[in-house]
Amino acid sequence: MDIGIDLGTVNIMITMSGRGIVLNEPSCIAYNKKTTEIIAVGHEAYRMEGRTPDYITVIRPMEDGVISDHSMTENMITHFIEKVTGRQLLMPDIIMCVPSSITDVENRAVIEAAKNAGAKKVWLLEEPLAALIGAGADISRPDGNMVIDLGGGTTDIAVVSMNGIVVRKSVRVAGNKLDKAIVKYLSNRYKLLVGEKTAEAAKLAITNLFQPDGTKRMVVKGRHLIRGLPEKIEISDFDIYEAIIDTVSDIVFCAKSVLENTPPELISNIFDNGIYLTGGGALLGGLPEYLSTELNVKCVIAKDPLDCVANGAMAAFSKIDTLLDGFEYISMLK
Repeated sequence: MDIGIDLGTVNIMITMSGRGIVLNEPSCIAYNKKTTEIIAVGHEAYRMEGRTPDYITVIRPMEDGVISDHSMTENMITHFIEKVTGRQLLMPDIIMCVPSSITDVENRAVIEAAKNAGAKKVWLLEEPLAALIGAGADISRPDGNMVIDLGGGTTDIAVVSMNGIVVRKSVRVAGNKLDKAIVKYLSNRYKLLVGEKTAEAAKLAITNLFQPDGTKRMVVKGRHLIRGLPEKIEISDFDIYEAIIDTVSDIVFCAKSVLENTPPELISNIFDNGIYLTGGGALLGGLPEYLSTELNVKCVIAKDPLDCVANGAMAAFSKIDTLLDGFEYISMLK
């Protein structure tokens, strides 16, 4: 059985051969500190976040795209694999998608998690390569294809040609950092403390990175920092722009660095083909127009941007013998 896993900071997606995406759940796990038991995983744990007593903690074992809590990650992966396979001991072949910037130590943590979840063979596939495959780009030709994959913990940017990554760069600035920036902005400007879920909802609803004019508005609720009482205020797309533009600029700087290090012939292809935008961050209002203006290259949202990495992981099984840089087989005999 072939299984592809997009092990994201915010969500984990699993694909299976012949079935497509079979699981899409938050990367959350709820843990009872008194009994040392895991009481919920995925959607159920996510609903508990910020609503539990002290002895129950909701953990996000992935941080900035990599494993921060090894044992909890192993438990989470094992739970999800058992969920989609019906608890059968099938010893699947697994392709795990990882950020381009992953270190050797983080690599080993991902491998151990897959191994302990029962994998027979494991491949590590860099997320921008998976995103391009999932977006439908033909990466086998000697043409330049560029992708900006905006996830929850990292933004991965790469130029791919002839089944290999030519230039890559990863920055640990993505959806979660944008949420925190909105929380900080509302706290500083309006003295209103809101949760990150509220900040995320505002980001998704009214963001306009390209010429915000204050017409998109919504009400947010929180606690006033001075009075200490519940309060609600109305904010606009201009507030969100002010809150996140510096963080988004870090992504632009990273993309410019990739373009500066790309061979001229491939730059010509990228100029003609455009830049693929994948991941949840690709859906931010006005982002394609903003990036197109900043990078002087047409930026287009890929079809089903949220699913591109997971779909690419599944499709990579048919390219095992042809993928070059950015794809690594890990022997389980070590």
